[in-house]
Amino acid sequence: MHRAHTHSAMIELPDLRQVRSLVAVAETESFTRASEQLRVTQSAVSHSIRALETHLSCKLVERSGKRVALTQHGVVLFRRFKSVLSELEHASEDLGVLNRWGQGRLRVGATHTLCTFMLPKVMRELRELYPRCEVHIESGDTSELISHLDGRIIDLALGIEGRTPGWARFEQIFEDEMVFIMAPNHPWASLECISTTEIERESFLVYARASETYRLLKESFEMQGSKLRPSLSLGDMSAIKEMVKVGMGVGIVAPWTVTEDVKNGDLVVKPLGHVSHRRSWGLLCYEGRQLSMVEEDFLRICRKVCKGLTGAAN
Repeated sequence: MHRAHTHSAMIELPDLRQVRSLVAVAETESFTRASEQLRVTQSAVSHSIRALETHLSCKLVERSGKRVALTQHGVVLFRRFKSVLSELEHASEDLGVLNRWGQGRLRVGATHTLCTFMLPKVMRELRELYPRCEVHIESGDTSELISHLDGRIIDLALGIEGRTPGWARFEQIFEDEMVFIMAPNHPWASLECISTTEIERESFLVYARASETYRLLKESFEMQGSKLRPSLSLGDMSAIKEMVKVGMGVGIVAPWTVTEDVKNGDLVVKPLGHVSHRRSWGLLCYEGRQLSMVEEDFLRICRKVCKGLTGAAN
């Protein structure tokens, strides 16, 4: 009995000239401008497109006077081809860096807080593994880092999960919950737990209002029927700590940013209680992007370092 094939025969892939030709024609909407862009003759571009159409048995380009437009098949193929060329360009850049530096490169973005309290420990370990790696670090809020990621300024971003775009992948590293901090002589410092009434009467020192942290915190207060009233909004966790120490009020920070201050008796920590909100921290990159060896080790070291952060759960 004849057995049906479970897999279709492998289709021979188009060559790179055909890929470049279709992308150039799609972007310029002209065979003439496409040939100028590729620095080949117009007939060479036309031949590549015809050969590709023959190879795939479908029409990819339609001519309307001097204007050139893609068919539906052409649009689908263009998107794929554009992505392929982008990856090839990045591969070429990576090889160039590897030839110059010997151990690749790392282009990463991280929130200001991670840059201060976590990233230095990570980079120290990474330097031991890759002493000649080219490192580029961008600092910013999670939303800024996502923009840098989309603009190819960075390849990886360390931030808070919450508004991850559809084109990105999020890999969790750790979770935490914000806490109240206060000076040892603050009235709350002697309380076993902070009542809802006390929380509703207080105004707080909080992280920047444009940040993902502030958005999550505000959302958490509202879900519990309370209102977050900031008396001071600062873009630096260290600044919030110092303001609290001099008696400016109660701050709301990540627990792992005050470990030494609590140990030294400079600050007292209390849980947020009914307005607590769990945050998920992790690595963001383009969906489908395969991490390089340097990036894999970077992620591994991040997870290792974060296991030692007070109040962080892996």
